[in-house]
Amino acid sequence: MLFLCTGNSARSILAEALMNAENPAHFRGYSAGSFPKGEVHPMALDLLRREGYAVDTLRSKSWDEFAKPDAPKMDFVFTVCDNAANEPCPIWPGQPMTAHWGLPDPAAVEGDEAIRRLAFADTLRALRNRIRIFASLPLRSLDAMSLRNRLAEIGRN
Repeated sequence: MLFLCTGNSARSILAEALMNAENPAHFRGYSAGSFPKGEVHPMALDLLRREGYAVDTLRSKSWDEFAKPDAPKMDFVFTVCDNAANEPCPIWPGQPMTAHWGLPDPAAVEGDEAIRRLAFADTLRALRNRIRIFASLPLRSLDAMSLRNRLAEIGRN
């Protein structure tokens, strides 16, 4: 499962860490960006560490890594920012199911440190809720159209 954002420094990174911690037996999460910043936002890393998530393998990377024929096979690709959702995406090997789960960018929030940290915490909470709802779906019993609708509905909540 691939989470996409433009910079791959905050939202998609948070989603990758959450997916791998909360559903390791069923799903493998990855993240990437169309124009990766090259580093993970320090507040994202700090929050994940404080919440007990592994951060040692997290890195900001291009979505080109996942469009190659030898890339891990993705069953699902989720955009978590509006910019990435509106960009022309690569053709993903295996034609995974896609959905948009857009959230405001916590890295773009201005204000004092407490306000910025709260933005990251809110984003983590929203992603955690969406990932838990996704993980509870009866994937084997849903037809493709029903699954697409459910994935889109999760992104609207």
